[in-house]
Amino acid sequence: MTTQQKQGNIVGIVTMIFLFGMVAFVTNLAAPIGVIWKSNPDFSNLGMLGNMMNFLAYLVMGIPAGKLLTKIGYKKTALGAIAVGLVGVFVQYLSGMTGDAGFYVYLTGAFIAGICVCMLNTVVNPMLNTLGGGGNKGNQFIQIGGSFNSLMATLTPMMVGAMIGEASKAAIGDVNTLLYIAMGVFAVTFVALLFIPITEIHKAENVVYEKSPWAFRHFVMGAIAIFVYVGVEVGIPYILMFFLADGSAAGAGLPAATAAATAGFVAGTYWFMMMIGRFVGSAIGAKVSSKAMMSFTTLIAIVLVIAAIFSTGVQASMPVFTGSSFSMAQVPLSAVLLVLCGLCTSVMWGAIFNLATEGLGKYVPLASGIFMMMVVGGGVLPFLQEQLAYATSYMTSYWLVVAGIGYMLFFALVGSKNVNKDIKID
Repeated sequence: MTTQQKQGNIVGIVTMIFLFGMVAFVTNLAAPIGVIWKSNPDFSNLGMLGNMMNFLAYLVMGIPAGKLLTKIGYKKTALGAIAVGLVGVFVQYLSGMTGDAGFYVYLTGAFIAGICVCMLNTVVNPMLNTLGGGGNKGNQFIQIGGSFNSLMATLTPMMVGAMIGEASKAAIGDVNTLLYIAMGVFAVTFVALLFIPITEIHKAENVVYEKSPWAFRHFVMGAIAIFVYVGVEVGIPYILMFFLADGSAAGAGLPAATAAATAGFVAGTYWFMMMIGRFVGSAIGAKVSSKAMMSFTTLIAIVLVIAAIFSTGVQASMPVFTGSSFSMAQVPLSAVLLVLCGLCTSVMWGAIFNLATEGLGKYVPLASGIFMMMVVGGGVLPFLQEQLAYATSYMTSYWLVVAGIGYMLFFALVGSKNVNKDIKID
């Protein structure tokens, strides 16, 4: 590899890592803003619907986004995604100006923003994996990108929670400052990316596909694992956030005036745990196989979630931002245990992506698009968990999470083996 190629790879890697962060920033606006709409009696059990609309966009855009990569390349796809993201955030901003009808405007904005993050995800994952050299090294770069993703995911619900104050009195206008920042970041990033050279990979107009990624058994099982994983990753912190934001009414025992801020900070702490986990994952990613990493983390996560379910009524202390200052606050022990799950879920995306696309060769771009379609699980499973929580209890709903993690453990141990090595991949 020439010096110029190495420099191009470095620029590409840094750019992809930044875009990875933008994915989290946009995605993690939907559920916290849902706390505001949830305070309206007409939408009290629909707090996760905006999040679902955000992820529903993956079902619509996943495969087209993968095809875009092969037709116009990674850079143009990323530029298109950023432009769409700017529109999506702007529509969410407009939702605060239209009364109760604003809820449906908000859902529309969340869907448009979802198209953006779907396209960006389709770009950054294969780029980081390929520029990193594939295999364990590629997984290492995905974990590094994931660390920045987690940083933005940590800050977003914390900032929204602090701006909301008391959930029952909140309005969309309370978070306008954050929406202004989001739109500004999109505009600046679009202009900057125009001048950044990106090395194109997998762009080929005359490639013949004898089969499809669905012909690979391990990919099919990996696609299901991604559906389940994103649902688990999103459901853990945001159902917890609703539980805490409801305050004493939900059994969390938090003062109503500071419950929303505390809930946002606790949810943000989960993403902070994910950031720590991804730093660790990036440090050991070149030495530890994706299979071993996935097997270990899923097993620990199952233990933590089950312990959280059975610790109902037990209190613990953790540092939180209550809206005006940091202090040690009494929160349910289940909240602390669920927050710690972030250390485990942190490395699962990269591990599943690597295991499911290993040995796919020229099918990787198409596989990446299908993967993005399956990310719709991040909207479907948390919404189902929310409905289960209202029908039973918040903690009971986490049995759905346990089942999901159990499937991912099965995928790591058994389903990830490539049994279709006879298919031509070059």
